[in-house]
Amino acid sequence: MKRILILGGTGFVGRHLCERLQRAQWRMTVPTRRLANAQSVQSLPLVTPLQANVHDEAALRALLAGHDAVINLVAILHGNESAFERAHVELPEKLVRAARAVGVRRVLHVSALGATADAASMYQRSKARGEAVLRNAAAAGLIDLTVLRPSVIFGADDRFLNLFARLQGLLPVMPLAGAATRFAPVWVEDVAEALARSLVQRESLGQVVEAVGPEVYTLAELVRLAGAWAGVNHGRGRPVWPLPRALGWLQAAVMEWLPGEPLMSRDNLASMAVDNVASGQYPTLQALGITPAALSAIGPTYLGLRGPRSRLDALRSRVA
Repeated sequence: MKRILILGGTGFVGRHLCERLQRAQWRMTVPTRRLANAQSVQSLPLVTPLQANVHDEAALRALLAGHDAVINLVAILHGNESAFERAHVELPEKLVRAARAVGVRRVLHVSALGATADAASMYQRSKARGEAVLRNAAAAGLIDLTVLRPSVIFGADDRFLNLFARLQGLLPVMPLAGAATRFAPVWVEDVAEALARSLVQRESLGQVVEAVGPEVYTLAELVRLAGAWAGVNHGRGRPVWPLPRALGWLQAAVMEWLPGEPLMSRDNLASMAVDNVASGQYPTLQALGITPAALSAIGPTYLGLRGPRSRLDALRSRVA
């Protein structure tokens, strides 16, 4: 039975990936800063959660030993330049050195659409630098690499559409920065499937794959749909007020000072300076034999659990 190390395996994509690889009979090691974070995957028989600091190179080397492949899902959405550099650039550098030291060649890396050296946001620039580290190592023959670049990822436990649905349950209107930015949302199950297939399809070696869904929406349209599918305002959702860039920038700056993880940061807003859709320069999920699911087919099935549909289902169950 093959063994794989999954960095970031307790996160949104990681949880779904572990379930997919469990069905494929991969034995998985999932490091985490605190074992409590691994509750969502530790019940899977083939998952071994370990408390470890993957940013410690010696620990990373020890984790990699004895594995056939490694998948890097580690990413942060908020922070300063130093934090982005540590998560998105320094970790891939350490990963290459550790993989060489213990003889692990197969590396899968999840990057992001819009990851370019001249991008407006720290997130996208750091993602580009980290991807370049791995692609340079692959070009030098040090690792066998596949890179996945997803658009915004949706799913039943996402923090994207669910967040917008919850906010519309609280607010009468939705003031929205970056309202016109376009996205091609991709289902988390399709992302997990793409990674699983890349592990066994030799055609994926050396490839950059853009993981996008079949539908393109503006951010404003996504927010309206989230509210409508959740049954907010009798299925109409709340009105969306697009904010001018300067006002959106001010809104994001204020949100950064609120307690907890910000709903929107100035760097998030900067990342929306360009559309988050396929570039046409790289293969998409179809190259891996995947027909991506449409948001319009999946979104209502989980956001609708909050709306009138769920109340009707409850009444039906009582009658039955």
